[in-house]
Amino acid sequence: MVDLTPLWLSLKTASAATAITFVLGVLTARWRIRYKHRGLDILDGILLFPLALPPTVIGLCLLIIFGRQSPIGETLASIGISIIFSWPATLIAATVVTFPLMYQTIRAAFLQIEPNLLDVARIFGLSEWRIIWMVMIPLSWTSMVAAIILSFMRALGEFGATLMIAGNIPGQTQTMPIAIFSAVESGDTGQAIILSLIIMSISVSVVFFMSLLSRE
Repeated sequence: MVDLTPLWLSLKTASAATAITFVLGVLTARWRIRYKHRGLDILDGILLFPLALPPTVIGLCLLIIFGRQSPIGETLASIGISIIFSWPATLIAATVVTFPLMYQTIRAAFLQIEPNLLDVARIFGLSEWRIIWMVMIPLSWTSMVAAIILSFMRALGEFGATLMIAGNIPGQTQTMPIAIFSAVESGDTGQAIILSLIIMSISVSVVFFMSLLSRE
């Protein structure tokens, strides 16, 4: 019998990571567009850096940042919180690798908005926060949906960084990609094929939804 625990764990992780990166992506993109100082181009490079790094390198960086020997790891350990080899580590890995994709797509969408529309909104007394949620997001909604779907799929397929920082603990950190890897490594090809078909079906459904959305 196929254990679907990795599927539910992957869906939970991908959904949570997508929600987090959406909020962070919107706020960061809005802030970056509003402040166009050239010195902030370096910040853009840092925010997009995970796109250029292998996932295992990202995982190693996260392992160093949240390890017990780091200031952050020591502080968390002092209050009884352990990130490494836990579900929060899985979520952190998925969030880090998907954030650049979400941020870049949302920022590109925001740049297409006519600045005069935002000025009109200010004239009518809308706060910057209301401008984001009532003007910018509705005007960029198609791109937003694309960003959400692409980020969700990236989080769903995350492997290297998750394995480095969260490990392979069945029922806790074993997501679908890791479960497929473990099944192949242990010689259970049937399990690996079934899990692969499941995640492929999800991917095909998402691609179909994106195609339908584009036509609309």
